[in-house]
Amino acid sequence: MENKIKQLRKLKGISQEELARVCGVSRQTINAIENNKYDPSLKLAFQLARALGVTVDELFHA
Repeated sequence: MENKIKQLRKLKGISQEELARVCGVSRQTINAIENNKYDPSLKLAFQLARALGVTVDELFHA
């Protein structure tokens, strides 16, 4: 599932490390999600969306 995490994160000036800390995961997890190598759980998807100020629908697109 493709996502806009990297694009939105960079627009907000947030590092992978900062986003990971806010969401309670590792930087490597954020990197894997951004590179479409890992699909986050529903809980993590909502945390990412909240941290980036968008809806889950806006964050991910099939």
